[in-house]
Amino acid sequence: MTRDERRVVSPWNIANVLTVLRLALVPFFVVCLFLPGPGWRLAALAVFAVASITDHLDGELARRYGLITDFGKIADPIADKALTGAALVCLSILGELPWWITLVILGRELGITVLRFVLIRRAIIPASYGGKVKTVLQIAAIVLYILPGVPDPLRWVVMGAALVVTVATGVDYVVRAVKLRKVARRARGE
Repeated sequence: MTRDERRVVSPWNIANVLTVLRLALVPFFVVCLFLPGPGWRLAALAVFAVASITDHLDGELARRYGLITDFGKIADPIADKALTGAALVCLSILGELPWWITLVILGRELGITVLRFVLIRRAIIPASYGGKVKTVLQIAAIVLYILPGVPDPLRWVVMGAALVVTVATGVDYVVRAVKLRKVARRARGE
């Protein structure tokens, strides 16, 4: 065992605190989004932007400083889904985003989250490059929908790209999970 493998990382490290902060920002984002007026809309955008930045920062800090914990492995994707899910649902409630888009994206996210929990005892499938592109496209699309005055065609194009990549990466994740399960079964001699 190396020195790093023996080191116990506290779940209350900066990376996990940022994850919890992202989760705590979700209700503030929702309230700002539903309050009338462009000022509140910009406040919602600011809260969403800060929360989105913590998504990048927590992962970067965890990897760079060896702060990866079981809590973070579970809480980070939940916080991500809570933020984007809340944004999509709110935009659909406000009549600005068709419900079918919200349902397809949330269905994929929920399905992959359940799959992660099923696999968590055997292995963790790392985020793919496509998964990172999916996250960036979803955030960009949501920002364009929150920001007042953005032309609809631009919103549709970016959301369409986010939707396509979301579905494609979901299929890729399922394929990788099936392969991982087959490898695990072979290793156990089944």
